[in-house]
Amino acid sequence: MQGKIIIFSAPSGAGKTTIVKHLLNVNPKLSFSISACTRDKRGRSEENGKDYYFITPEEFKKKIGNGEFVEWEEVYEGAFYGTLKSEIERIWDSGKHVILDVDVKGGLSIKRFYKDRALAVFVKPPSIDELAKRLTARNTDSASSISSRVFKAKFELGFEDQFDKVIVNDNLEKAFAEAEKLVNEFLDAQPTIV
Repeated sequence: MQGKIIIFSAPSGAGKTTIVKHLLNVNPKLSFSISACTRDKRGRSEENGKDYYFITPEEFKKKIGNGEFVEWEEVYEGAFYGTLKSEIERIWDSGKHVILDVDVKGGLSIKRFYKDRALAVFVKPPSIDELAKRLTARNTDSASSISSRVFKAKFELGFEDQFDKVIVNDNLEKAFAEAEKLVNEFLDAQPTIV
């Protein structure tokens, strides 16, 4: 079996993580690609090696220099995120397909790298106002952080047409069903021979 990659990208707070967690619960063919990052853990619920590989900025920069990332980005000042090549290979070696929860720029970079082996899905909030409400309700970010995330979201929404598919997350059950359908169709499709 040749492994495939499913990429879910969205502005922060649009619901991509919730959708990805749902897909992992209902599809045993998928395995979550754990991103590396330099930010602090959010609360006590996040675990190193499960939610992210939490590493120092110095370690991250060393891995960049060694060419160990498929993609990486300084998402917010001093906060680096990236997808390790070794993580993709680990999942494929286990006989599963990769599912990623990454920012918009990272999602497009991974799609360009893996081309037809990857499905890039953009999760869109119903509105910027709703996105701001969701970020506030999470209770994990300061007011200035929320403001900066909303500003960035307005910019990121301009990239939705570069993704293979778009899901508007205005109803979670509907978004789950749409995501399941897209993923199943992609995994069942035969690879295109070029």
